[in-house]
Amino acid sequence: PEAAEGRPGPGHEDFRPRIVPYYRDPNKPYKKVLRTRYIQTELGFHERLFVAVLTSKATLNTLAVAVNKTVAHHFPRLLYFTGLRSAKVPHGMVLVAHGDERPIWLMYETMNYIHQHFGSDYDWFYIMQDDTYAQAEQVKALVTHLSINQDVYLGRAEEFIGGDEQARYCHGGFGYLLSRSLLLKLHPHLDSCRNEILSVRPDEWLGRCIIDFLGITCVSQLQGQNYRTYELAKNTEPEKEEEEDFQAALAVHPVSDMTLMYRLHKQFSRIQLDRVYQEIQDLQMQIRNLTALTPAGEAGVTWPVGINAPFLPKSRFEVISWDYFTEQHLFSCPDGSPKCELSGASKADVSEIIESAVEQLNRLYQPLLRFSKRQLLNGYRRFDPTRGMEYTLDLLLEAATQKGHSHVLAKRVSLVRPLSKVEIIPMPYVTEATRVQLVLPLTVQDLDFVANFLDMFAMNTLDTHDNALLTLLFIYHPYDAQRVGQMDVFAGVKAMVGELEKRYADVKIPWISVKTEVPSQVKLMDIVSKKHPVDTLFFLASVWTEINMEFLNRCRMNTISNWQVFFPVHFQEFNPALVYRGEQTASSNTDFLRDGHFDRHSFAEACFYNSDYMTARTKLAADILDRDEVLESMEVFDVFLHYSGLHLFRAVEPGLVQKYTLRSCNPRLSEELYHRCVLSNLEGLASRSHLAMALFEQEQANST
Repeated sequence: PEAAEGRPGPGHEDFRPRIVPYYRDPNKPYKKVLRTRYIQTELGFHERLFVAVLTSKATLNTLAVAVNKTVAHHFPRLLYFTGLRSAKVPHGMVLVAHGDERPIWLMYETMNYIHQHFGSDYDWFYIMQDDTYAQAEQVKALVTHLSINQDVYLGRAEEFIGGDEQARYCHGGFGYLLSRSLLLKLHPHLDSCRNEILSVRPDEWLGRCIIDFLGITCVSQLQGQNYRTYELAKNTEPEKEEEEDFQAALAVHPVSDMTLMYRLHKQFSRIQLDRVYQEIQDLQMQIRNLTALTPAGEAGVTWPVGINAPFLPKSRFEVISWDYFTEQHLFSCPDGSPKCELSGASKADVSEIIESAVEQLNRLYQPLLRFSKRQLLNGYRRFDPTRGMEYTLDLLLEAATQKGHSHVLAKRVSLVRPLSKVEIIPMPYVTEATRVQLVLPLTVQDLDFVANFLDMFAMNTLDTHDNALLTLLFIYHPYDAQRVGQMDVFAGVKAMVGELEKRYADVKIPWISVKTEVPSQVKLMDIVSKKHPVDTLFFLASVWTEINMEFLNRCRMNTISNWQVFFPVHFQEFNPALVYRGEQTASSNTDFLRDGHFDRHSFAEACFYNSDYMTARTKLAADILDRDEVLESMEVFDVFLHYSGLHLFRAVEPGLVQKYTLRSCNPRLSEELYHRCVLSNLEGLASRSHLAMALFEQEQANST
């Protein structure tokens, strides 16, 4: 009311920001400021809501489990408090046992525990019993509409028996909400309340404690928000409850058994779903009405109403292709084959979309017509990143009339599975201060490129004092290994390393020599892994890689121990002889990614922790036993993909740019690895337009 009249109400001061100037005492030595891990910590932000559920040993495996299965996953943090605990705690529940079943003692210890462990982390504290059903989403919505600068004691207000008519306490069976400021003020008085206030009910004891020492009484309405509750009668049928008080309730009490809890959850979920569908219809109607007033008129209404319009390509290269499918087969397969069996999630997706199409048709035409599916004639789907998955189905249907007549007809329907609410996946914390251990395998064919690699490494890491080390892996052919005493093929590289170590006195670049005919990536990594600590962050590089600080930081941030490994897709420049054909190469920094492509066939670069590699390698060893020849057909990527269970982050990396070179493909490797190497060479020659121009010029030259 005060805001409507343009004047601030009580507790609604007009806050103005004040800039605190930075000042450093010149007489004191400078000390580096230690920044907090997260910005919300530095700004003093708190989490929104903490929920405490009071339970007992008798109901822990019944009502408490029902609470956990119905509403626990909707709250950001929920703990269960009990006096005594059973021998086995139900799965997925965080339980705190105080060692005493006395109700007042349980409440006293619970309030102490909440203050000690969570008092400085949360703004709101919701206390409920395990025989209470709370609508989690509405409770969360309630606290977002309340100001945190007031002492709040909100719930179902009840009179004390034989007490002051003005004082009220919040009934524990319907839950109640406490603000952080109230909890902080209440904590010093809890010991006095325990010794001075006598009560049988813990909610009355807490209410009397708040009233006597803080002078705050329970309210059911605050800041325009109502705390609505509903008291269940015996033998209540939730499915038949149509009262407005029931449908609007935040909390329902008492819930006598688990089955009733699940029935209540089902009914309230149905009510909430109906509300959402009605809101969607209202919004769609408003969109239609407003669109009619725009310059585009009714033609500007997209389908479905309220969802983004389909993506409009600006060129033929941006056209999103459709994938064809039937009920048994998919004609766009992940492995590149033209036809594969429809299975797994794709089969479930197709079945669900066909069922939904028939259901929607029946909803439109009943009771005049009743449709049933006979066959899916054709199916098309594509993923539009601006709106979701789109489907076009040609259905062979049997339509039955009310009089029993039936007719078979074909009908085309279009459906959209829109992108739902975006969810931010929580990830473990990482920093850019981690040391990166570069591992560079070298063969005789790589000798011409080592000098450029070492120059870039020195310029971008040693000169900038980046926290990165380098280990070289010399791979000798058995013939060269026998003659290493007379002529070392890697003598030139070792001389370059010696020069670097002289130039940078505090830098040591170790090397490891390996003799093999088949340089398996996994076998080589086994050797390197044993010579480094388990917490080492490896960057497995190739000799054509140009190291830079930008990529090393992304390697650190995208690699998370026991969580995620990173396999970047480097940018491969095309053959300049085909792209430029004698013309001057592009030197502008803005188009350095123009004449090339991201080489998706290469898995040579990888960032991972040694501990994760060792864990996956142990599982691989148990699977293949002593069949070491299997390792020749595998790369490090395959080890993590099949034996780690970690997230594999595969993404294009503009910070890794490689000059064109014709790679040497070892025919001793597996057929798949050799084929992948050949494809990488072929696709790295030039783009289709450049190849076409080269062929055209060659034909012109031949014709003359």
